[in-house]
Amino acid sequence: MDGRDLVRSVKAVGSAGAAQGLRTVRAAWRRRRADASGLPARGAERARVPGPVLSVEPGPGGGIVRFTRSELRITVTAGGAVFWGWDGAGPEPSYALTDPSPEPDPRALLEPDKDGAWRVVAERMTVVVSRHGAVEVRTPGGVTLRRDLPPRWWEPVGGGQARWMQRSEVAADARFFGLGGRASGPRLRDGTYRLWNTDPGHAFGPGDDPLYITMPVQLVVADAATHLVFHDNTWDGSVTLREGEEGAGSGHDRAGSSELRMDGGPLRCWVMVGNPPRVLHAWASLTGAAALPPAWALGHHHARWGFGSEEEVRRVVGGYHERGLPLEAVHLDIDHFEAHQVFTVDRDRFPKLPVLAEELRRDGIRLVSIVDPAVKAEPGNAVHDSGTVEDAFVRDAAGEPVRGVVWPGEVVYPDFTRARTRRWWGGLYEERLSQGFAGFWHDMNEPVSFAAFGESTLPRSARHDLDGRGGDHREAHNVYALGMARAGYEGLRELMPQERPFLFSRSGWAGMQRYGGTWSGDVATGWPGLRASLSLVMGLGLCGVPYSGPDVGGFDGSPSPELYLRWFQLGAYLPLFRTHASLRAGRREPWEFGDDVLGHARVALVERRRLLPYFMTLAHLARRTGAPYVRPVWWGSPEDRALRDCEDAFLLGDCLLVAPVLDPGADRRAVQLPRGRWYDTVTEVAYEGPAQVLIDAPLSRIPVLARAGAVLPVRGEDGGLELEVWAPARGRTGGGLVVADSGDGWEEPEIERYVTRRKGKRVIVERYGEDGRSEPSLPVRVRGLGAS
Repeated sequence: MDGRDLVRSVKAVGSAGAAQGLRTVRAAWRRRRADASGLPARGAERARVPGPVLSVEPGPGGGIVRFTRSELRITVTAGGAVFWGWDGAGPEPSYALTDPSPEPDPRALLEPDKDGAWRVVAERMTVVVSRHGAVEVRTPGGVTLRRDLPPRWWEPVGGGQARWMQRSEVAADARFFGLGGRASGPRLRDGTYRLWNTDPGHAFGPGDDPLYITMPVQLVVADAATHLVFHDNTWDGSVTLREGEEGAGSGHDRAGSSELRMDGGPLRCWVMVGNPPRVLHAWASLTGAAALPPAWALGHHHARWGFGSEEEVRRVVGGYHERGLPLEAVHLDIDHFEAHQVFTVDRDRFPKLPVLAEELRRDGIRLVSIVDPAVKAEPGNAVHDSGTVEDAFVRDAAGEPVRGVVWPGEVVYPDFTRARTRRWWGGLYEERLSQGFAGFWHDMNEPVSFAAFGESTLPRSARHDLDGRGGDHREAHNVYALGMARAGYEGLRELMPQERPFLFSRSGWAGMQRYGGTWSGDVATGWPGLRASLSLVMGLGLCGVPYSGPDVGGFDGSPSPELYLRWFQLGAYLPLFRTHASLRAGRREPWEFGDDVLGHARVALVERRRLLPYFMTLAHLARRTGAPYVRPVWWGSPEDRALRDCEDAFLLGDCLLVAPVLDPGADRRAVQLPRGRWYDTVTEVAYEGPAQVLIDAPLSRIPVLARAGAVLPVRGEDGGLELEVWAPARGRTGGGLVVADSGDGWEEPEIERYVTRRKGKRVIVERYGEDGRSEPSLPVRVRGLGAS
């Protein structure tokens, strides 16, 4: 027995309440015993490298290069992405990809290169394989973007899963982004990042890693080009990054590096090269289009762990109405369940929940329900009983259901890697719909099992179906929440086929955008937490998850009026705009922070509602192109190094630049502008980029700038759709895209393209649609003319 674990066990009993504390102690020891008996012992290992080339077999889109101790399969797809896999690994099976076997590009051929190497030439890159197994990615002009050194494996002598390591070099000027939701980003500095979805168990800040969503997805931005690399492996692992150094003209540059280590699974990856929009479009083509949220989900959401009753919900909603504050959704946390049991309602505190939901819907407000995966392990619990009949729960190596501890007490866990379980779970949302809920947020799905010590998740030896292949939690853990999201989304599609489902999930993996979005999880209340909120949204967007947002105000504690307001102002320009807090935290209603904050928050809410047509357009564009709503300021100019290092501002689509205030006491802030003319949307003062400018940021607002020539669809004063046009600079043109959609259904509205130009003191706006060029059919309001 480990003495430190014994001490932790005693502390757990004392701090968590006797019953729950004892459960967490038992769960921790049970997990340890399960892994001791259910996992293969790792004994002696032998190291292996590919060795020299023996033979080559050309094939469609590439071919196979055989080495003395391994083989490498390379395929260029018709979409321009390149796949390669070692040791016979192919693209299938994959939880990330919608089509693991895309059409190969018949023009790509495996052909000899110099020094005994081989190469495959694709439209946007050339892949060169050295005679000892190094793989180099070059631009069409011959510039090296990435060089994977020959991989290394460590194989158990008696057989079993091999660990492996892949070290890569990138350009000295390259910057790393991605790896899922990282609080320290969006630019990832030198350090080691773990690939294991984790509930930190406390409110987190920039120094906490890993968090709820980890992905082996790197976006690497360099002068020569941007590339995305995805290692399609769901096992536990780590990525160690080191940025390069340039020799200040001396020619002694030090390359940047990335070292990936995985505990098992295949060594296979995908690479896409181009500018950022092209790379993200290729990534979305592989992993699937982002789910389109219903229009109401782009408004303001109010949530709290601790809405204790229907009366409390009515009181809060009444507060919004009395003060003329827009509100589109209210979220109910686990306290509305009966004894914390999923798919139930506490009838004492919420006796007429469907009636409440209908009252709110008449006022334009939807109810959103939390859904946890863990099911109380108790006969008589309807979900447990039906799941038992379906054989739906994860089992241990001995064939018994794996038990854990979460809010309801002793629980079991659905195996979302099994198709039949997903269908069963998806059908359970009928109960939620009958209660009047219109949307759903998945929580605790890393998955979590409270433990007095060790990891707060399932035993690694727990058995999963893995869609018929069979395996254990080492492989299933990181895709558990992805399977849950799929189950919920597909179930809702069947239960309400005329409406777009609204679902977002605390945990997930590559491809999760197909089923919805995510939020920050339990971000700490404080200025560092505010900064981490922006990092998470930007980083997730660059991994293909466009819809996300933080808990405005932070999950724990009581923000100062200034911190709350600055967080609120940032949230008004993020895809998911939601206030939320813990049961033990201070209030989050805008009127709780004084009249000044209330007035400034009202301005932010009114502006968010005015911009809803623009957010809806961005949602459609994200679905069709893979471009996130929130984009780094270098999105259109990745070669601009000053922009590449800017982390405290972002582009909202192509038209707006948002510069939130992230530090206390600030009433002005420096803003790094991309090239072109930019207008302050409040003062209409014009600034010329590229440049760094100082802009006023009083408590009443954060700096928001519009690109000259931009066309934004906005909500007019009469509630109708109108076009806000920012005057193009003389001699320049501009434009924008508009998707007019205010519904919740599956219609595919036309994308309208508008072009703007100057003619003397007038601004000409023309519409280009399916029927050719025409005058705009919507009212047009031109701004910024007085600044030129």
